[in-house]
Amino acid sequence: MSISLDGFVAGPDQSRDNPLGVGGMGLHRWHLDEPVHEADAALRDDLMKRRGAVVMGRNMFGPIRGEWDEDWRGWWGDEPPYHAPVFVLTHHPHEPIGMEGGTTFHFVTEGFGAALEQAKAAAHNSDISIAGGASTVRQAFAAGAIDEITLDVVPVLLGAGERLFDGVEDPVGR
Repeated sequence: MSISLDGFVAGPDQSRDNPLGVGGMGLHRWHLDEPVHEADAALRDDLMKRRGAVVMGRNMFGPIRGEWDEDWRGWWGDEPPYHAPVFVLTHHPHEPIGMEGGTTFHFVTEGFGAALEQAKAAAHNSDISIAGGASTVRQAFAAGAIDEITLDVVPVLLGAGERLFDGVEDPVGR
């Protein structure tokens, strides 16, 4: 995950126009802008490599709050970068959405534990990515589900938004 110097993984006021919050895109320019520095290219390629399954929060999937009231299919266009089953945490049921390139979004209303179990079953012993956002990663920490985390500390100060470690207990001290 990309994280600001002041501990945020998304800026304030997330919306359709600012999916990562005001200033949040600054967290990802290091791997989106071309040309990519050669030191960043290997990290970007590892970040984007195919996993067996992905778990993400509804905020990461899209800007819609409450009941599903439109045909939203994610931020990524017809072929999302995941190429694997993606389990989206939500409070509102939704039929799965199949996309090009092997990505199918499955919507899980039973909580993080249920999403992780479904991801494990789908991954067939391959790696599972906890893609975010901050709340989903905090739930993964609370469940003891994170074996490894890569944080790309970006020289950006957001000042507000979604903090990654608020309320997270020291995983080593367990």
